[in-house]
Amino acid sequence: MKLQWNIFIAFFRVGILGYGGGPSSIPLVHKEVVDKYKWMSDEEFGDLLALGNTLPGPIATKLAGYIGYRVSGVLGMLNAVLATTLPTIFLMILLLSSLSSIKGYDWVQGMTAAVIPVVGVMLAVLTWQFIQKAGKGMGWLSTIIMLIAVFILLEILHLHPGILIGALLILAIIKKDGKKEEAALSERDGDSS
Repeated sequence: MKLQWNIFIAFFRVGILGYGGGPSSIPLVHKEVVDKYKWMSDEEFGDLLALGNTLPGPIATKLAGYIGYRVSGVLGMLNAVLATTLPTIFLMILLLSSLSSIKGYDWVQGMTAAVIPVVGVMLAVLTWQFIQKAGKGMGWLSTIIMLIAVFILLEILHLHPGILIGALLILAIIKKDGKKEEAALSERDGDSS
């Protein structure tokens, strides 16, 4: 029962504080799942995020669904998705019914504008953590080359991120299978000597 409560609270916080949608939710999910509850490692979260971005739909609910399922099965999945979506549903009803009457006030516009830098910093911190992880795993030269190539593909050539992530996943699978074949061949050659 405590596990279900922890799942609910973790994803309820994401749902209530994820102002700005998916991008702002990702660092919050990371904080809860990796740092606070330690349900997965940084590497596992990065892999999950990459896979989640290749699928259609909101990232927060995809992350919640998978993590909830991984931690506590179907009940955990339902709990996490419900905890992620309930705050948004209630806040949307509340805000939309009252926003039309107060949207002209300067403090409302200022509040909205003030959240943008906070979300930007949260995303920058998460991005830097992923870059450091890539630098340690692939080496810094490969990481820098890949960052430049990805920037060109996404920002200059306007390639859809899902296509790029899908292509990189396919390349990783092919490369992994190639290493297995090489290991099998060298093992077989070692046995025949």
